[in-house]
Amino acid sequence: MFQRIEPVPAYRTVCDAIEKRIMSGRLEAGDPLPTETELAEQFGLARHTVREGLRILEESGLVGREAGRRLFVKAPHYSDLAPRASRALVMQRVTFEELWEVSMSLEPSAAARAATRIDDAQIEQLEENYRRMEEERAAGRSIIALDVEFHTLVAEIAANKALLLAREPISQLFYPALAKLFAHPLNCEIGPRRLAQAHRHIIDALKVHDAGEAELWMRRHMVDFRRGYELCSFDLKDTIAFEGD
Repeated sequence: MFQRIEPVPAYRTVCDAIEKRIMSGRLEAGDPLPTETELAEQFGLARHTVREGLRILEESGLVGREAGRRLFVKAPHYSDLAPRASRALVMQRVTFEELWEVSMSLEPSAAARAATRIDDAQIEQLEENYRRMEEERAAGRSIIALDVEFHTLVAEIAANKALLLAREPISQLFYPALAKLFAHPLNCEIGPRRLAQAHRHIIDALKVHDAGEAELWMRRHMVDFRRGYELCSFDLKDTIAFEGD
């Protein structure tokens, strides 16, 4: 007996057809799409149906427009893709321990790769991040955003697109985890201080292109993160919340 076939909405067909051309390389980043009128004629559909298919493509980040101009193919930035993946991880009830285990592979790897590729301008970016972090810490203000920025900078310096795409959704989920950790009385002072110290050692290793030392200190940094959780008696198997936009 055959299973019932569910009809595919026409706008979904439009979306899928254009997406296939993009993913096959027949349409490349920067290429303009035909106008809604042209697409409606080519597909034999009403303009509003085509418009709905294009809307889905825009939301996925595969196409975009600038200043009201016609749509063009774009390569989604990893930061645009991350919120959806982060939400998927939350829906899977991912725990702090699970995120930490993956980060223990990704973050030290990023640091080691960054050490072999970093240039003077990138070193200055990290130094500026560290200066601002010390200023905020001395003033008793949160350094969480600067910590997230630091790790993103290191990953970008590593210049591996697959690594960036893999780590960004996890990085976004660590933001609320750090906020929880630094709010605890046992860790509100020592936590930020130890974090800044680790960043200092990592930057120093990157400056002399010492991949082994950069990887070692990033690993110690991540281990210290977990120890902070344990010090505060947080359950490592607690699920992580999502505070993205």
